[in-house]
Amino acid sequence: MDYCITTENLTKRYGQEIPVNHIHLNVPTGAVYGFLGPNGAGKTTTMKMLLGLVHPTEGSISILGQKLNDKNRLSILRKVGSLIESPSYYGHLTARENLEIVRSLRNLPKGEIDAALDAVRLTGTGNKQVGKFSLGMKQRLGIAAALMGRPKLMILDEPTNGLDPAGIQEMRKLVKSLPAQYGMTVMVSSHLLSEIDQIADHVGVIRKGELVFQDTLAALHAKNSCHLALRTSNNEKAAALLPKAKHADGWLMLPQPTDEKAAAVSLLLAQNGIGIMRMEGREKSLEDIFLEMTGTEAVL
Repeated sequence: MDYCITTENLTKRYGQEIPVNHIHLNVPTGAVYGFLGPNGAGKTTTMKMLLGLVHPTEGSISILGQKLNDKNRLSILRKVGSLIESPSYYGHLTARENLEIVRSLRNLPKGEIDAALDAVRLTGTGNKQVGKFSLGMKQRLGIAAALMGRPKLMILDEPTNGLDPAGIQEMRKLVKSLPAQYGMTVMVSSHLLSEIDQIADHVGVIRKGELVFQDTLAALHAKNSCHLALRTSNNEKAAALLPKAKHADGWLMLPQPTDEKAAAVSLLLAQNGIGIMRMEGREKSLEDIFLEMTGTEAVL
């Protein structure tokens, strides 16, 4: 597989604190890669290292097939757009005037401004000062600035933070459209599983600076597990008859329940004089799996 971003043993230490600990990222080219983890897990520090804003203590970074170093950093990062933490803007200027500053600094064609405004649906803001924009409009302006120059990679740090439901929906649609519309790879961070679940096709889960899962979103969903839960008049005797059963807080758990299996278990226990007090299907949700990975409820 072709990767837009790879890291090897990427680490950042601040004294005794290690916010990022030997992580190996593999971000496929053309993907929306969700970088998922609780607040304080190391997402922003990692993204800042990818952008050269924080110097790694250890490890290496490759972007767009080139290993990042002090000599080629600027040439590589010219092909990267980013929005980290919050957008920068001049509040007394309009959206177009803000983007004109970006355009002139980067020596881009004038048409880039209209294209960027159109992409984030800010063409109708006219003479309105950015300081009077809603938070969602400011976030979209930040992405418009990042889109200028048609980067091959977009890095977005929690772009839906603080947005109302309508703003979140708009941001989701925009992020999902970027690979097809512009042929770019998107790396987007969030502490919300539901957010990444709706926009990403690949995901990396970080916990306390360590990457605890990295694969397709489908592979994460595949970790969902279903069980048949039984409470009987004699769990010990029932467990002896059901070799795959596991004890769990007064229940017996059987994997991969089906109607046929439930009927067979019910008949087997009845034939051996064991009464079924309760029988129910249970599924470990995606949220449960994620909580096991991250060890926190802050992600829900």
